[in-house]
Amino acid sequence: MPVNSFDNYPMSWKPDLNDITGPKYIALAKLLESDIKSGKLKAGTKLPPQRELADFLDLNLSTISKVYKLCSQKGLLSASVGNGTYVSSDAAADPMLLCAKEDSHMIEMGAIIPSVSCNAKVKQYAEHLMKKPDALNLFSYGVPEGTKRQRNAGAAWLEKSGFHTDMEHILPAAGGQNALAAILGAFFETGDKIGTEPMTFPGIKTAAKLFGIHLLPVQSSRHEITEEGIRYAMQNENIKGLYVIPDYQNPTSRIMSLETRKMIAKTAKSENLLVIEDGINNLLVPEPMPPIASFAPDQTVYISSLSKTISPGLRTAFIHVPGRFREKLTAALYSMNISISPLLATVSAALIEDGTADKILAERKKELTERNLVVNKILDGFVTPSGLTSPLRSVQLPGHFTGKSFEICAREAGVEVYGAERFFVGNKVPEKTIRISVITPPSLEILTDGVTRLKALLIQ
Repeated sequence: MPVNSFDNYPMSWKPDLNDITGPKYIALAKLLESDIKSGKLKAGTKLPPQRELADFLDLNLSTISKVYKLCSQKGLLSASVGNGTYVSSDAAADPMLLCAKEDSHMIEMGAIIPSVSCNAKVKQYAEHLMKKPDALNLFSYGVPEGTKRQRNAGAAWLEKSGFHTDMEHILPAAGGQNALAAILGAFFETGDKIGTEPMTFPGIKTAAKLFGIHLLPVQSSRHEITEEGIRYAMQNENIKGLYVIPDYQNPTSRIMSLETRKMIAKTAKSENLLVIEDGINNLLVPEPMPPIASFAPDQTVYISSLSKTISPGLRTAFIHVPGRFREKLTAALYSMNISISPLLATVSAALIEDGTADKILAERKKELTERNLVVNKILDGFVTPSGLTSPLRSVQLPGHFTGKSFEICAREAGVEVYGAERFFVGNKVPEKTIRISVITPPSLEILTDGVTRLKALLIQ
């Protein structure tokens, strides 16, 4: 069909082929990516059906299919069976949530980085180990599965969450994000789909993108995933796994109910679904509920980390892995070279063994409580209710803001925050919210200054 027959036909995207060179599918994919990232195509925009666009451009259907596939692999598009293809909610958002460059005029409340106040005890342990006769061994290669001491320490750490496991089901990794990457690499293939909450941790998004894995939002009700949503995603979208953060969920800071935890466990067992449970914030909760893994240990890979509770510099995570998956995950940790450092693993184990980790955790909770009381007072009416030991909070924005536009205004006011666009999965229009880090500002005074500046923007 000739192109000009579509002159007055309503289509959300009408690319011009006159100036493109090289293979058409590559050039079109680049043009689509450019139009999305420039804002010409907004988040949630429904793209023309592939056959319709092929007719408009007088190209083969296979060419358009390649264009949509390339952009989907980059996380720019989100498709669902029977509903078509949309521009992803986070297509134009930067997924890298790192501290801004050192700037004395910028208050960092975007990246979640625990203060260094608790590192003195960690430093003491490291110095003590350096004086031992066998200290040189701590700078040698470790083993992918960790030592018995390290795995026993991991089992003891997970026990504090109410999850009873043993060292045979524990593998250490060099940090929670690396653990997550190893899990995706071990158990999923390019093109596989994983269900998530509609707003989720950007770390799973960047890791999934690296492996060519697609994330799909699972239907929720009252901010919690539903059984109907899981079953629908399995039957209609063919998801191969489910990723959740039950405690102080990132970015909403909500805590999943016990009923939903049990439902996910029951559904996973009946449908043979693999659950990836990110328990990084579990022990920050004053009275943590049992993890999903405690109800479905053979269907759940559980990640716990010392980064938010003890010290991020320890780069220590413990993974509970069902026995039938252990060999695969060990191989992934070895192949990706992200096994834990013997030095850091030994320090971590010692801290857990003699109870020092518990003391540091108590100090961390006390500090978070003081900080959240400040946030609640200054941002009253805007901040979403949450527990006083949460390291992050969600802030509702006035209607004239989007998360992205507020990010820009906050940056101009000297505060770094992150808008909802960075956390959304799928194609719905993102909520008008931002996520702030409670724990990152180096002092209570600087935190107070930061939230006061944000309040001024919210009420103007």
